[in-house]
Amino acid sequence: MASKKPIFVLNGPNLNLLGTREPEQYGHQTLSDIEQDCRARAEAHGYGLEFRQSNHEGELVDWLHDANETASAVVLNAGALTHTSLALGDAVRAIEVPVVEVHISNVHARETVRHHSHISAPAAGIIVGFGTMGYGLAIDAIARWTET
Repeated sequence: MASKKPIFVLNGPNLNLLGTREPEQYGHQTLSDIEQDCRARAEAHGYGLEFRQSNHEGELVDWLHDANETASAVVLNAGALTHTSLALGDAVRAIEVPVVEVHISNVHARETVRHHSHISAPAAGIIVGFGTMGYGLAIDAIARWTET
């Protein structure tokens, strides 16, 4: 039996500062903590994991293109680029693997500028406001989608 392609978890700008950046908004878990949780969750479903973070829009676009060839699906927390990047929205629209958009905070309870997402429409699903638990929920959803 062929092995499953990994799940990509892609993180955008400033998420490398989790744990110290606005903990009242984002909690105390670091990006490394989230990676460990995601890796365990993916492995429990029989998937490998590619976990990446970049502060650069073009690198995220390149990784989405790569995911189309080498991933089962993508969990994408694009951070503030969610609300500004047509390029990321176009990249999600251009690939065939499912993308789940994740946000740690409830962006709809925050500043008005954060209420719009260029990623939501082409995404397979959206998980917002469940804290870092949203990453694991996304991986569980991906496992259910790809196994049916």
